[in-house]
Order: sequence, then structure tokens, then C-alpha cells
Amino acid sequence: MGSVVLSDSTNGNDNANSSTTGMKSKKGKKKSTTLAKAKKGVKTSQKGKKRNMSESSEVAVGSGKRPKRAAACKHFKEKSLRLSEKSSLIESKQDRFVDEEILAIRLTAGQEDGHPNRRLTDFVLHNVDGVPQPFEMLEVDDMFISGLVLPLEESFDKLKEKGVRCEGFGRIESWNISGYEEGSPVIWLSTELADYDCCKPAGSYKKFYDHFFEKARACIEVYKKLSKSSGGNPDSSLDELLAGVIRSMSGSRCFSSGPSIRDFVVSQGEFIYNQLIGLDETSKKTDHKYAELSVLTALRDESSKRDNFLQATAVSSGGNLTIGPKFGDGESKVCQTGLSTSEAEEDEDAKLARLLQEEEYWHSMKQKKGRGSASGSNKVYIKINEDEIADDYPLPAYYKNSKEETDELIVFDSDVGMCDTDELPRSMLHNWSLYNSDSRLISLELLPMKPCADIDVSIFGSGVMTVDDGSGFSLDTDSTQSSSASGAMDVDGMPIYLSAIKEWMIEFGSSMIFISIRTDMAWYRLGTPSRQYAPWYEPVLKTARVAISIITLLKEQIRVARLSFTEVIKRVSEFKKDHRAYISSDPTVVDRYVVVHGQIILQLFAEFPDEKIQKSAFVIGLTKKMEERHHTKWLVKKKKVVQKSEPNMNPRATMEPVASKRKVMQATTTRLINRIWGEYYSNYSSEDSKEGTEFELKEEEAEEQDENEEDVEEESLSLSEEKKKSRSMLRPARACSMTKEISWDGDSASITSSGEPLYKKAFVRGDAIGVGDAILAEVDGSDELPAIYFVEYMFETSDGSKMFHGRMMQRGCQTVLGNTANEREVFLTNECMSLQLGEVKQKIVMDIRSVRWGHQHRKDNTNADKIDRARAEERKRKGLPLEYYCKSLYWPERGAFFSLPLNTMGLGSGLCHSCKVEEIEKDKENFKVNMSKTGFVYKGSQYCVLDYVYVSPHCFAAERSDSETFKGGRNVGLRAYVVCQVLEIIVPKEPKQADMDSTKIKFRRLFRPEDVSTEKAYCSDIREVYYSEETLLLSVEAIEGKCEVRKKNDVPPCNSPATFQHIFFCEHLYDPSKGSLKQLPAHIKLRYSTKNVESDAVRKSKGKCKEGEDNFEIEKQLEASQENCLATLDIFAGCGGLSEGLQQSGVSITKWAIEYDAAAGDAFKLNHPESLMFINNCNVILRAAMERCGDVDDCISTPEASELAASLDQKEINNLPLPGQVDFINGGPPCQGFSGMNRFNQSTWSKVQCEMILAFLSFADYYRPRYFLLENVRTFVSFNKGQTFRLTLASLLEMGYQVRFGILEAGAFGVSQSRKRAFIWAASPEDILPEWPEPMHVFAAPELKIALSENLHYAAVRSTANGAPFRAITVRDTIGDLPAVGNGASKTNLEYQNDPFSWFQKQIRRDAVVLTDHISKEMNELNLIRCQKIPKRPGADWRDLPDEKVKLSTGQVVDLIPWCLPNTAKRHNQWKGLFGRLDWEGNFPTSITDPQPMGKVGMCFHPEQDRILTVRECARSQGFLDTYLFAGNIQHKHRQIGNAVPPPLAYALGTKLKEAVNSKRVM
Repeated sequence: MGSVVLSDSTNGNDNANSSTTGMKSKKGKKKSTTLAKAKKGVKTSQKGKKRNMSESSEVAVGSGKRPKRAAACKHFKEKSLRLSEKSSLIESKQDRFVDEEILAIRLTAGQEDGHPNRRLTDFVLHNVDGVPQPFEMLEVDDMFISGLVLPLEESFDKLKEKGVRCEGFGRIESWNISGYEEGSPVIWLSTELADYDCCKPAGSYKKFYDHFFEKARACIEVYKKLSKSSGGNPDSSLDELLAGVIRSMSGSRCFSSGPSIRDFVVSQGEFIYNQLIGLDETSKKTDHKYAELSVLTALRDESSKRDNFLQATAVSSGGNLTIGPKFGDGESKVCQTGLSTSEAEEDEDAKLARLLQEEEYWHSMKQKKGRGSASGSNKVYIKINEDEIADDYPLPAYYKNSKEETDELIVFDSDVGMCDTDELPRSMLHNWSLYNSDSRLISLELLPMKPCADIDVSIFGSGVMTVDDGSGFSLDTDSTQSSSASGAMDVDGMPIYLSAIKEWMIEFGSSMIFISIRTDMAWYRLGTPSRQYAPWYEPVLKTARVAISIITLLKEQIRVARLSFTEVIKRVSEFKKDHRAYISSDPTVVDRYVVVHGQIILQLFAEFPDEKIQKSAFVIGLTKKMEERHHTKWLVKKKKVVQKSEPNMNPRATMEPVASKRKVMQATTTRLINRIWGEYYSNYSSEDSKEGTEFELKEEEAEEQDENEEDVEEESLSLSEEKKKSRSMLRPARACSMTKEISWDGDSASITSSGEPLYKKAFVRGDAIGVGDAILAEVDGSDELPAIYFVEYMFETSDGSKMFHGRMMQRGCQTVLGNTANEREVFLTNECMSLQLGEVKQKIVMDIRSVRWGHQHRKDNTNADKIDRARAEERKRKGLPLEYYCKSLYWPERGAFFSLPLNTMGLGSGLCHSCKVEEIEKDKENFKVNMSKTGFVYKGSQYCVLDYVYVSPHCFAAERSDSETFKGGRNVGLRAYVVCQVLEIIVPKEPKQADMDSTKIKFRRLFRPEDVSTEKAYCSDIREVYYSEETLLLSVEAIEGKCEVRKKNDVPPCNSPATFQHIFFCEHLYDPSKGSLKQLPAHIKLRYSTKNVESDAVRKSKGKCKEGEDNFEIEKQLEASQENCLATLDIFAGCGGLSEGLQQSGVSITKWAIEYDAAAGDAFKLNHPESLMFINNCNVILRAAMERCGDVDDCISTPEASELAASLDQKEINNLPLPGQVDFINGGPPCQGFSGMNRFNQSTWSKVQCEMILAFLSFADYYRPRYFLLENVRTFVSFNKGQTFRLTLASLLEMGYQVRFGILEAGAFGVSQSRKRAFIWAASPEDILPEWPEPMHVFAAPELKIALSENLHYAAVRSTANGAPFRAITVRDTIGDLPAVGNGASKTNLEYQNDPFSWFQKQIRRDAVVLTDHISKEMNELNLIRCQKIPKRPGADWRDLPDEKVKLSTGQVVDLIPWCLPNTAKRHNQWKGLFGRLDWEGNFPTSITDPQPMGKVGMCFHPEQDRILTVRECARSQGFLDTYLFAGNIQHKHRQIGNAVPPPLAYALGTKLKEAVNSKRVM
């Protein structure tokens, strides 16, 4: 459809217009094209408004962005029109009628110039005979319009708004699809006189119009899934694309199921392809070429393979194709080549045939849907009530699974298109569980056993999908066994989670039973349930045994009718206790059981091939009994038709695997936290949140996110630059004519530095405005709220203008807080400007608040805040103006909120602190060379001759090699900065000041071990450099920073397996021409950097004292340092990764820790014996702590938490910290619930109350420590559309903290692993807020940015993909020294067998003598064989397995390649990494809690050994010292490591915290 030909690819018209216009050719007419610039420009607003632009391509270049439109059809010959009576299906509603289109256009005209745009409603498209035709026939026949023409914009003129009806006008010249940016299709029809926005067809025409609208919608949805600007991923596989489109279109009434949507989208593949590639030619501002996207090509190819449709033969492109008279004035025509008239006729015939067949398919699909939705009979299905069967099931439990599971809609690979349920594919499901939307385990009985309408229960499932092997259950066994070997717990298959289950069924024969469930995608025969779900499955099997026993009982009777329902119940109650169908000896109990589980029994009776049994008195009696219990009745629909599909609402969709047995408990909170979060959720509406979409991210596999982040980086950078420019534009004063109503109050107090008189107060239209006041000022040409300024000083210019200089204050909603901010709170910023006093709108009440800090002031502050809020509510009720308050400085460029600089605010001295900050920043950009030409200043740093500097690696000939495409090879080829020595500063001889462009620097290059060879890099210290005679001349801009080169003995030791000092040592000479390396000759006198005297003195003192004195001195220093350490409480401590790194930095000592998981708590105690570990629910601990101090009134908790707190041992209660004892709180609260809420788009307070982050923040509120650190997954900022992140910031600010937020990549801080984590720092107003640590290692990750308000983004640190002080730590660096072990190695203590090779290995071993936990998960026989067959080379994974079968020790012959991978590999990014080997020179993927070859992070095989990575290898990838111990079994240990914060990253954070603490002491 809408085939197009490129008219002039070099013309570039519509460069700002992201739209294309498709054309149609007429039979027997010559085909031609117009130049692109002849096309009338169009532009669309968010509502789809289409406006004229100049026909000149030059003007178009400078015009605004135009709407994205896909290919359409254009140019139709003119014919006379006969409107038949048959077409008068349009309802007449007293509309004004006109005969001519031109009159309708004039009567609905508004303010416009150029080509008119109108809305079209109640319309019908018909041919020249007046017969309504499908929209698609536009391509092969002349079409005309009858309908109601309305103004494009809503009009105040009621007469115009009613519109004008015009019948049979046109001819339609072209059609267009727009709305790509807005996400909703807008269809335009164009005649020679106007363009029409098709709003709503006539009721009688809707059945024709729907087909084309759904095609347009499919184009829009595919665009959204592939466009980076819309949050899509152009690198998606075809199945991922289709799964996403299915979810987006699942609400359409035109489709009955997910498969039918998929079938439809695939059938329109070529149409979609043509539309999107048309966007390539009509917009310069596209993030990629759609014609180059492999997934779009795959969609087109998939469409062409289908037997249902003829392949279109028209050439497609992005230009304009017209037939007959040219469109445009005097423009040249470009004809298609190679198409004769006969070929055109054949093309037209093929197109018509294709359209007719497509229309027939559409109607057949609609008919199937209609049949599916109609009730086939009056039969009803009696619903089982959950409360009635509850006694037969275990107590409530929640689904827990530590394995990664994949969405059924993505994994499933079948030839969809059928609606008949019998045609759905069939698979087997093992290790399965069923649960509801809250992940609570739920009975299968609550679902109907027939397809029913209006099902009000949603049940989902998870399990391991395999080929349907026909196995079932023997009713002679229990629920944990099945009839085949495949029922074993360790099953080879794909772990998946299912979409909503729609029905289930039972089949049986003899003692075998077969139970199947159906989703909209497939049937699944149930194998062995998971051990967790087995107790929930047993009642179903028991009921089946009862049914079969009753059938057997009836069969033994000569006359079946003789046994009534009551008699059968009596017989069943007489069963012996060892009978497999025994229920009870009490007939009443049996009666209840049989009735409440009656549907299973009735289903089995219906399946029994004996009509007498099916219609027995027992069945009639049971049915009557069930109806008497007033059960809900579902209307049974006709069978064999798949019902309407819904998006996969399975809570597993975005939840992390949960392995702990933590019982869900409502969070214990303080009243402050409860009020902040509770008020927000009681008032919040998702429609009210504009900024929510900014935070929306999809939680994808970590490696897939990395590929997409670069796109975010580029977009964010442009937005940030735009924001920066806007600030500088605000600086000049603006003219104002209102001067008569403005006067000074009093004489000038002093003068500015430029001699302008300063004043303290002025009268503006009767209002007295003074220095330190807050005012409202109008924003030019904007509908925004008036800007708020804080008056710093007032002055009068030489021309008599009365001015004020003010700092802008932002409302909370304009900051990153968004809709979580208090409407009365404003924030000071560093944006300032001078304005005329005449621009002041009014003075406002704004209170500068300084809250008393400390836990002892909590209650007083709370009472004062309560009074203040009550007063504000009273003013609001009376309609009085808002009274604002300000407590913080918002600095988005630094991602932080700071305490107000009260000593620099409102001084009235003519000096502005904000101006000073900007001047300092500008001064850093100045480049200066000193007079002696021995030094220069660059980016604020002083450089001198003989200094050592970092130089960008891209300034040297050897560029970075091509990056690898497999997950573990991202860092291969990345290079660290080159260490150089400044030898000479060369400036031009001209007398003018030397500038950066004309100045050159002569450097001596120092080489690194990695410049020599990979082997040399492996066995060398990463801080070592080699002297060379190589010199080079480079520009100043090549310099990246300063560093030091010292003697090796003067290099400070490392306290962590990572270094954060820019210090190197040099002992060798390297000759790059010969490749020789030798000891530094004596005649080379290397000028070393100046040493740190204090640290050297400490080191030199060693050895100069008597034996024992040195140790005594060290112990004394250690005690002194511990006294200065922050007393720390670690919550959600895990095994202690965060505490370990912070303590290594010397800033904190963890005195208390809380962890719910016993094994993790035990591991923490093993490594931190000095800490008091509370292995308990943090809600209970907080309640107990507040009870101990008599603060129960401020505590909101559940009765359960109160009871558990009261039951704590008195010794444990006495060990709890008291307010005032805790200096620092840190931790990483789990946020699985928020991930689920993101999936369901629910924001209910009841769900949020169960989140641990509320308790975590309540600890901070109650103890009020000096410092607070929150760690979480990177997507914490996007959970729940950013609401969680913003509410966390708002809570900390409300407490009075200074706050900083950001995202860091652990791989850039010294571990060989990709691990992105979000952090939030908080510091008391009396302390200094820590800065972010500098990333020290190259790592292939972009800047990790957080979206702020006003299209502004913030990155905590720079990306190191283009260089860093040190090279990346590799897999070989990390684990290359460890001894070989086999699959399932279980010996916990081993000898090392060799010395460490790499610098990292030496640091990580520290003082370890015995190697612990070098143990590996045991793979089953098949996976071990697969592992052995994976080549031992970088990037090898399942794709390298030979296509063969293997015979297992059991005699079973199975496929070597996992059955679920080969057919879907091409469509799922090749399932990269599954069964993958690590690369020695690459990095580890993100450490997970359960490494397995079929998981999302499937790259878990050792580079050379045939096994999964050991616990110790995973620990090293996280940066844990070899002396660090873990507790529990191997699963526990993997989980502890996977959940931990890498200690080197925590160490880096600790160093900056230490700097902040020490800075406070100096002050």
C-alpha cells in the first residue's frame, strides 16, 4: 500500500518534516514524480494541526519540525461525479449543506494562510457512482468524500463549529499518516483545495475505515518501538518488536487475541516498511535510517513469505509519485524508469487483487472475533469461591524464584494467525507454579474449565517449558511425581512466565490424569509442579481421585440411577483412611468437599464416555447443590475460539528473582514519612504527572541497556547545552517603560563596583520591595507561571533605570522533585539576572527557613511544621495567596540540593554569589601562559615544564580496535590515558597573548605495560610506566589532567583492590622501535614528582624503632582513626559489601547491622565480628528501637511488628542504637514491589506501604544521622515512573538534609564487571555533602544520566569509554591465578598452588593463605556435555554447538542444542551469551544471584575450564578480598555476592565521604 518512488534524493526538501507522502498510480496512465520541493510543506502540532509552509526548499530548512508521516497515495484523474441514493447513509442532523467544497472551506475558515486545513467527521468515502468503498481502494480507484467539514481548531463561532456538510466533493489527491511523535495515528485526506484530518467516520462507514486505521496504528506502534526519540530500541529482534506491538495494540476491539494482532502486523509488514522508510527522506532529524534496520527488513520479508497475501510489486521509496497532471507550479517531473504501460497495468491488477484479498481476510478475522465474543449457548459455568475452598489449601504463600524467566510473548515462536484454540501450539511445563497479580500462590480451581466471558480473576504461571512429551500424572502417586523422567526437578528447558491463563482442562484414562492450561499463546500440559506449589496442586489431584472413585462406584451399579447424590456421599464417607480418595468419615464434611470442588468432578464426568454416567442422578444432584450455594455464574462462550488478549500483566515481568523467604509486612514508619508518602499517593493521578514519562525506562538485560545508553547520552547532551545557553541569555537587562510608579525609599547606601548607586528599598506601584525580598516577575512570551526572584541588590543605571539584581527561585515542581514537591516550597538557584523594577508583578511572602538540626529537635520541629501546615490549609480554604518558604539551594548541574548560603544572600552590597560562581567557572575556561613560558593554566589547573600529565589516547596513531559484539568483550580495545611529561611550551613569536590554538606542548611519552604486550600487562603493576626517548608535539587540548611519577618506594600502598590516586612509578626504559625493555640507565636522571611529605614521614619511621614499638605505634594510630570514624548503621546489610568498602576507606566503622536473611547475616558476622548484627525484619527493629526510647506515638507499625518487637530478647533490645549514637546510615532497600507497580501502572498506597524504602527512610528520620547513603539498582530512578525516586528525595529534604543523587558504573572503579547502581547521598545542614568519586578505569559505558525537569539531564561522572587513568581490569587479571577445578567442585578449602600474577590478584589475595569457596554449581549431564562442546575462545556460546544428538548415561538421546533456541535465534539477537564463555581479556557480565547457562546473563562458563564460575571467582568479580567469607550453601553464597555492592565502589564513595568529614574538621 502507498508505494512510493524517490523523486530527488539529493533535494532534501521536507528536511524538517518527518513525513512522507505515498502515491498511487492509475491504470493506463504514465507514472511520474515531482521534485520534492514542489510538495507543499506541512507541519503538525501535538493535536495534528497541519499548516502551510513555503514551497521554497530554502525556507523549509529553517522551519520548525514537521510531523512524521508515512507513505500515502496521490494523484487521481478528474471525473464527473454521480452521487447515488445508496451513499446517503450519513445521518442528517440539521446540518448546513453546500454543493461545492470551496464554499465549505470558506464557511469554516479561521485564521490561516496558504493551503487550508479542516477536520472531517461523519464521513464516507465512495467511488464515482456513490458506492461506499474501503479506504484501501484509494490506491486503485477514484474516490470522493461526503461528510461534515469543521474548522481545524475549536472555534468560538458556534456557527462555524457546527460545520458544513458537503457531499461528493473531491477528488481525493493523496492520503497521509501523521502522529508518529504523539503516538496516535492521524489520517489526512487531501484534495486539490484542502487537507482534511479524518476524525470520525460515519457509523455506516466505520467497518470500512477500521481496517486502514489499524494499519496506520500498526505503523505508529512499530515506529515507537524502533525510534530512540520515543524510547524505542532500533536493535530489537523481530520477536521483541512484535511482542511490544502486541502489548500496545491489545486494547483494540478489532482483534481477539495476541496471535491475531501478531498475524495482522506481520501481514502488513511491507506496508509498515514502506511507511517508515519514507521517513528517511522527509526528515533530517532522524536518529537512524529505517531502511537500514534489520528488524524492519525482517518484518517486510516475513510478510512477503505469507501465503495469505500477494507480494506487492510496486517500487517503494520516500519521494512523491504523481500521475497525469503535475502537482505544483512549473516544477520538473522525474519519471519512473523501466515501467511500461503494460507493466503498469499488470502492477495495477496485482495491487487490486492484493487489496481485495486483504479486505477479505480482514472481514474473515472480524467474523471470527464476532463468533468468539458471542455467547454460544445459555449454559453457565459455576464459579468456585476462594473462601469456600481455602480450608483445603495451605496458608497464604508467595511465589519465590531465584531463576531468570523470560516473557512468554517474546520466547514463544509459532506461526500465529489462528484463533481456534485447537490450533494453538502445545508445550510441556515443568517446575511450575500458579499465582495472582500479587504473586500469591493460588488454586487452579478458581479459573473456569471452559472459555467464559467476563472472567474476574487473573491467574499467571511460571515454569520450565519443554517439548510436550505426553507425560501426565499417575493418581497412585503424589503431586511431586509424574509419569516420565522429564518430570524430574532438574529439567532442560526454557524458564518462562506466562500471560494470563484463560482456561484449563482435565483428561484421564485408567489411573493417569492429564491437566492442561491455556493462555492466548499456547496450551501447556502440566508436568511436575515446583516443590513450593506442590501442596497447592494436591487438592486438585485429590479431587480427581474422588471423581474417578465415584465413577468407578457408579459403574459397579446395575442401575446407575439408583444411587442418588446423598447415597454417593454416604458411600464415599465409608472409604477407609488408606483409600486414595478418602476425605472424611463424616458425610457432612464429604458433602461440603464434593460440592465446593464440584467443577473438577463434573468435568471428569463429562469426559467419561458413558452417557448414563454423564446424566446420572449424582451429577444432577451435584449441579443442583452447587447452584443452591449461590455461586457466581460465568456465561460459557463457544469453545475453540481464543479470547481477546491482554498485555502480559504477569508480575514476574519486571520483578527481580526473589529467593528469600521474607514475609510481606507493612513497613514500620515514622509519622513524617507516612505523611509524605501517604499524602502523595492519596492525591496522585497518573494523568497529572508530565514528568513521569521522563523517568520511564524498561528494565532490560543489563547488556542490552548498555547498547541503548549511548543514545540517551547524545540526546541528553544536546538538551543540557540548550539549557546552558538559555541561562546566559537571561543576563542582559530588559527595557521597561513603567517608571512613574517606581521610586526609591531613602538615599543611596553605597555604589557598585562600576559606580552605580545602590539602594535598600523601593516602592513599586505602592508595594515596598527591599533587598532580601521575593518577587514575581512576568516571563516574556510564555504561558508559564511568573518567575520568582530573590532580590540580591537594587541599583540605578546611568540612564536612570531603576533595576534589581535577583537570583531565580524555582518551584518544587520545576525541579527534579516534580509532583512530589510541596507547592509552597521554592528553591534558590544559581541563575541570576538584572531586571527593571517595572517588570515586578508583585511581592510575595517567602520565609527563609533554617531548621534546628538534630534528633533532639525532631518533636519540636514536627509540632511547628504541623502548625504551619494547618495555617497554610486555612489560608488556602479562604482563598488567600500562597505563602512560600525556602530551605535549600537547587543546583541541577551538580545533581544536588544544598543548604542555603545565608551568609552570602541579600547583602545588598552589589555583589552576587551566583555571579561569582559563574565567573569562577568561566575563569577555568581561560588559558594563560606565564611570562617565562615555563607554565600555563588550563581548565583551572596549573601546569609546569617537567610536570606529568594525562594525554588522550586518541592523539596517538594506534586507535582503538573494533569493539567486540559479545557481552563479555565490551572493553577489548579500550585504552587508558597516555602518561606524558611536559618538556617545552611552544608559543608563537608574535607579541600578542598566546592562545590555546596557537600554543603547542612538547611531550615525552611514557609507555605502559599494555603498550608492550597483553602478557606484560597481565603480570605488571597497573601503576607502572616506562621511560622512553619518544617525544611528540601536541595541542593543549590533548591534556586530560595531571598525575605524578615517583620512585616505586614512594608510591603509597593500597588499602583496597583498587587505586584512586594518580600516582605512577618508573624503573624501566622502553624502546618502541625495538620492543626492548631494560632497567633505567644511570645516566637518565628522571625528574620525579614532589612526594607527600607527611605520608613519607610515616613510612620512613618504620624500621627506625625498636621491635614492638612500630606495632604499638600502628595500633595507636588505628585507635585514633577509629575514634574519628563515623559510627555506622548498615540496614539491608547483606553479606557486608557496602560496609567493607566504606571501612577500608577509613571513614566509618559499622557498629550495627540489620539483615533479614540468616545466611547473609551470618556472612556479615564472620567478616565484621566487631559489629552488632540483628538478623531480623528491619520493621521489627525500628519498632523496638522507638519503643525503647518511648517514641511509640511517633511510630506507625502493624500489630505483628509490635508483637515481634515485644518478643525480642532484652539483651538484643539493649544493644539497639539510640538516637544521637548513629553518625551514618547506609543500605540498599529492595524494590521489587515498585518494579511490579511499574508493570501494572498502579500507584496504590496499600502496595507502597509494604515497601522497605519507607522503613529505610524512617530510620534516617528517627536517628537523624550526619550522613545517609542509599544504594539501589540503576533503574531505581524509573521505578513507578520515577515517583519512588522523587519521593525519596522529597523525604530527605523535608527532614532538612542536603541531598545529592547519581548513577555510577562499578566497572570504572576497579572491578571487571558491568554493574550500574544508583546512589543518593544526604548530609546534615551542618556537614559538607560528599562529592562523587572520580572513575579511574576505562570501561565501555556512556555517561549515565538522570532526567531532571525542563529537558535537563545530569550525569554524576563522565564516561571513561574514551580514556581514564588506568586500563580496564580483565577476567584474566581477576581469576587467572586460581587453580583448576571441575564441574560441581565442592571442596571449600584449597591451596593456591601458585603465586599471584597480576596487580589485582596481589591486592585481592592480601594475607590469604588458604583459598576458600572455590566451589562450583554442578550442571546436569546434558549441560556439562554442552559446556564441553563450547569452544574455548572469546565470545563462544550456544551458537557454536554442533547440531547433533547425544546419548546420556540413562540411554536417552537428546538434542545437543537446546530445543527452544535454534528456531528463534535470528529473531532474538541470537540469544547472545547463553551457554557463553568468558573472554580472558574481557569483563564479567553483571554478577547475578544464580549463575546458570540458560539465564539472561547466560555467560557463566570459565574461559578454559568446563564448568560454571565458582563462588570465589564471582566474589573476585565484585572486588571481595580472598579473605572475605560467605555463609550457607552454594546458592546462598552466590546470592550474597550477587546482591552485594562491590567493595571497591564502596571504597571510592568512602574516600569522598572522608574528604567531606575532614573538610568539616578543618573548618
